[in-house]
Amino acid sequence: MKKNDLKIFFSGIGGSGMSALAAFMADKGHTVSGSDRAFENNPYHPACAALKSKGVTIFPQDGSGIEESLDLVVFSTAVETDRPEYAKAHALKLPVKTRPEFLSQIVSEYRTIAVAGTSGKSTTSGMLAYLMSQLGMEPNFIGGGRVKQFRTASNPGNSITGSSDLLVIEACESDGSIVDYLPEHTIILNLELDHHSVSETASMFEKLMNNTRGLKVLNADDSNLLSISADCMKNAITFSISDPSQFRAENINYQPLYTEFSLSGKSFKLSLPGEYNLSNALACISLLSGMGTDLRDISKALPDFNGIERRFDVHLVDRDHLVVDDYAHNPHKITAMMQAAARLREKICYIFQPHGFGPTRMMKNEYIEAFSHGLRKEDHLILLPIFYAGGTASKDISSHDLAAGIKKNGKSVEVVEDRNMIIKNLDKWDNYIIMGARDETLSSFARSIALLLNMK
Repeated sequence: MKKNDLKIFFSGIGGSGMSALAAFMADKGHTVSGSDRAFENNPYHPACAALKSKGVTIFPQDGSGIEESLDLVVFSTAVETDRPEYAKAHALKLPVKTRPEFLSQIVSEYRTIAVAGTSGKSTTSGMLAYLMSQLGMEPNFIGGGRVKQFRTASNPGNSITGSSDLLVIEACESDGSIVDYLPEHTIILNLELDHHSVSETASMFEKLMNNTRGLKVLNADDSNLLSISADCMKNAITFSISDPSQFRAENINYQPLYTEFSLSGKSFKLSLPGEYNLSNALACISLLSGMGTDLRDISKALPDFNGIERRFDVHLVDRDHLVVDDYAHNPHKITAMMQAAARLREKICYIFQPHGFGPTRMMKNEYIEAFSHGLRKEDHLILLPIFYAGGTASKDISSHDLAAGIKKNGKSVEVVEDRNMIIKNLDKWDNYIIMGARDETLSSFARSIALLLNMK
């Protein structure tokens, strides 16, 4: 990593975490190349165009990009070990790391701020990096979501390079790698069922907190977080909306597309809706204040943050119609999204695409509970087929299994196999909220719905 110009190949470069790492390393002056089957399936993939314009060379995922002059090959955990690039890298005896291993190495070389939690990591890490940039702190950033104000023709928006030794990262628990991070500061937003059981994730969060040298910022509203061992909680900075904490929001005014509140007598405005986004903002404010930043300076910078792509991304809002695109994909995120949406319109058609057969199987009951509780009698839910990105997953569950449980609880739900059928019947609803992870085409689908409704 200290070598001035490494030649690095990223296999699976199109993923949110991989594209951020690749862009970050290219901006740091290294020679970067990579491949992704998503680019082969979608030549107009936004991350592909941005990476190419940054000087990143994109190859087919057939091994042709692996050659002996490479210093390192980094593999996404989504790339199977029987792929040609694995075989060729090992045949050439090239150094190989997984994405988590490589990120862990980078974390150790900076004064890293790790943003963890089962929901809200992308928004909070992006918001924090943006605020630090506006406050003159010159941070580095490696995230998952694309920050709207960071995105350019040559930047997907999920990374930035700054002149300081501060690095903000989205610390995902999905692959278990966060137990190896040695951050300076850590934020833990919440603890719910997602990639692992609550107890398994709690154990990972405890190790991350024990590995943290400086500030530990925790959500005092989250009962699961409060069950973490007392040693980990010692000297933690807490934030909240409801329960007592050091940074508890007061005088909260939720509006359809923004939120106003106060802290310690200072007024704040957040240009994002919903309780969950307020909680994300409080996490950022708590950490920055703990680092010595004046609340008045944070208050001046916060309203200008425009959010993350596919996080409550409004494609159309007028008197008659609303179309929102959102990455919500686990039950906790879906519940938070539906609570925010309920403040906007009376009748909403939700469109949800589950991602992955394994996650859908694990969270089946929680999905059913979330939609059964969140859908009002005038709302409707359309389930798309489970998104499958390849691999050897057992396809022993479908969206019909979710629909059956939700319908049993008296809610309006259907499974639609072909998105074109939704387009043909847009007149049935005026308000649409599209939810789901990983599939880039969901954004273009939402834009199509907005465009057609706007023409009516």
